[in-house]
Amino acid sequence: MNAPWKPAGSALRDPFQAFVCDDHSFDVVRSIAIEMGWPPEKVNKGGLRNAVQSLSVSTSPQILFVDMSESGDPLNDINGLAEVCEPGTVVIAAGQVNDVRLYRDLVASGIQDYLLKPFGPDQLRDAVAQAQAVFLAPRTDVGAERAHMAVAVIGTRGGSGSSTVATSLAWMLSDKAKRLTALLDLDVHFGTGALAMDLEPGRGLTDAIDNPSRIDGLFIERAMVRASDKLAILSAEAPISQPMMTDGGAFYQLQEEFRSAFECSILDLPRAMLIQHPHLMNEVNVAVVVTELTLAAARDSIRILSWLKSNTPQTRIIVVANRVHANALEINRKDFEQSIERKVDIVIPFDTRIASQAAKLGKTFAEVAKGSKAGVACAALMNEAMGAVDDPDVAKPASKGGSSLLGKFDLKAMMPKGKSGAKAAAK
Repeated sequence: MNAPWKPAGSALRDPFQAFVCDDHSFDVVRSIAIEMGWPPEKVNKGGLRNAVQSLSVSTSPQILFVDMSESGDPLNDINGLAEVCEPGTVVIAAGQVNDVRLYRDLVASGIQDYLLKPFGPDQLRDAVAQAQAVFLAPRTDVGAERAHMAVAVIGTRGGSGSSTVATSLAWMLSDKAKRLTALLDLDVHFGTGALAMDLEPGRGLTDAIDNPSRIDGLFIERAMVRASDKLAILSAEAPISQPMMTDGGAFYQLQEEFRSAFECSILDLPRAMLIQHPHLMNEVNVAVVVTELTLAAARDSIRILSWLKSNTPQTRIIVVANRVHANALEINRKDFEQSIERKVDIVIPFDTRIASQAAKLGKTFAEVAKGSKAGVACAALMNEAMGAVDDPDVAKPASKGGSSLLGKFDLKAMMPKGKSGAKAAAK
């Protein structure tokens, strides 16, 4: 009930077991069990508390049906059931309380579905079919095949396009590399991860922040919004009047669940998170630093790159120059690279047409940019990120010069001098 389904240990477990309170429910559940080819004797009289007592001394089944009609505190009793259920058990509950808040709380606590009594055979049959579908969901243990790939995308300045890069990278990993991918947009109030793919973000991320203890495999399955068979998104549009008070524990717990449920996880990480929750970078393989070629972005790139080098030396860094307009550069690429003392790995050209079309179609920038220079650059970023994980011994660019910020970043040398300087800066 509290972990992703792992079929390896299912052979010793019963496929179905039920605990019901009344004769009508008993007859309906028993008839469906016989129809599915399950032993009818596995349908027992007695409700939720009887289920807890029985399963505390026996192995829990693959699918468990429990009647909560006689429970005075359904949420507390469901949590007690979770303690005696083995990982992978899918729970269907039934009760007489018609309350949407109770339903949401029960689903958030880990049950698969809640049926309002009295229910009919068709309702139960549908619920059982959905429970069986959980077993076929792509939540396999990928650790034995290849290491989990965790990528943090960090913008040096607002408007640098880091969210565009994050959504594009997530789409390419799922569509082109065929890897099961999760996108976590940590801009809780103004995130655009779901918006970029024309999806409703839902309440999954805010619920996770409010109730970190409920984060488990089943929570991830229900809270994340599916963009495709291989791409899921966890995003939010929390009210501006609702501050999110968190120590970052929920975010870290989400990362842990992603590692067991997905092959790749992309974190759209606002730069302020590096200050507030630095532990989020502990398990990140690749940090994609997205910047524009401007004076302010050069300054902040130096600071962020220095932070990453000091705090996450195990992380491979990829610098992406985004929205590069060849005829309107505040700083040319060579001067920018000299200021940050390393090469820019990927340059994504500025293309208003592609960006506008992607927004209108509700698709990622990379999906619309296929075949263009911008699309080639996005594909190169994906290959660079995957190569950094597949070949962790690739040397990182070495630093040059002293440690002084002013020594690294010569503001006077980079400021345009008169008309000739302005022309040089535009090249």
